[in-house]
Amino acid sequence: MASVSLTRVRKVYPNGFVGVADATFQVADGELLVLVGPSGCGKSTLLRMIAGLETITDGELRIGDRRVNELPPKDRDIAMVFQSYALYPHMTVAENLGFALKLRGLSKPDIAARVGEAAAMLELDALLDRKPAALSGGQRQRVALGRALVRHPQVFLLDEPLSNLDAKLRSGMRVEIARLHRRLGATMVYVTHDQIEAMTLGQRIVVLKDGQIQQIDTPMALYRRPANLFVATFLGSPAMNVLRGRLVQAGGVALYLGDGLRLPIDPLASGVADAWLGREVAMGVRPEHLLPAADGGGFEAEVDVVEPIGSETFINLRLGPHPMVARLAPEAAVDVGQRLRLAVAPAHLHWFDAATGERLDAAG
Repeated sequence: MASVSLTRVRKVYPNGFVGVADATFQVADGELLVLVGPSGCGKSTLLRMIAGLETITDGELRIGDRRVNELPPKDRDIAMVFQSYALYPHMTVAENLGFALKLRGLSKPDIAARVGEAAAMLELDALLDRKPAALSGGQRQRVALGRALVRHPQVFLLDEPLSNLDAKLRSGMRVEIARLHRRLGATMVYVTHDQIEAMTLGQRIVVLKDGQIQQIDTPMALYRRPANLFVATFLGSPAMNVLRGRLVQAGGVALYLGDGLRLPIDPLASGVADAWLGREVAMGVRPEHLLPAADGGGFEAEVDVVEPIGSETFINLRLGPHPMVARLAPEAAVDVGQRLRLAVAPAHLHWFDAATGERLDAAG
């Protein structure tokens, strides 16, 4: 295996559109790194540049100790797994798995050995004589993974490999990919728009928006300390609640939301700096940090929609015109139209500049 290093890598199209702007990061040898972001953010373009399927406008890309900017895909020692599986319909599973090895000129015994190894690892042994049309979506994706696996590449690149599967199959395949990575110790770069996949698979995550890297960190570090409003609201399901207003001193610190709505804030527990008073801010609180409050404490919001999902209940609320979501215990007895008193867990509040969306820190 090998590391992958990008230094100020850019992709600019002939019409001047910047697909990727100055991407700089390193994928460690044996790391599973996830590129995540909404459609059109540049994550697949970035992956295709690593693969050699897109030219690099500027910057440097290294795989291991080699600069590979100008190398064709076949000379980069990478294997790619596509969203569409890209299996040959006229070939059996065994022939699909071994085709690239045949093109490389490996002997039949070597091909059979590698195909058998990959088939055993991915539980494809009983399917080797079938053709893709006779396989389920999950089985086809395992064949696509196996075809990359038999090549013993330095780097695996996976471009939204689970997006064509239903929810149950996606969940199962996530586990298989995580297990495969652990067993191989392989360097993997994985692209997805699904933040659940990103959080559960990635050892580190690169969050992109409009071709620019927003933040790079471990999944829980991103969740607990997002660098800006985009990262804060993109990661997490349901998304972080965001209330925009002005911090005021009115019988104690409060977030003034307009129309007479004030949300009392404990400045010490909430990490509010004195310098923020009078400033327009965005306050973020995750649904699990909105808690039932005792009478007289917290704030009241009207229940709009109740979503029981078995293991927990999502309560959609309105604080005046402001929508919020609380994640409560499954046994929570809440009715639509009810006035529910809630409190925010002050140690779990996030503060952002209302204009720039950048995180505010009391120390800074």
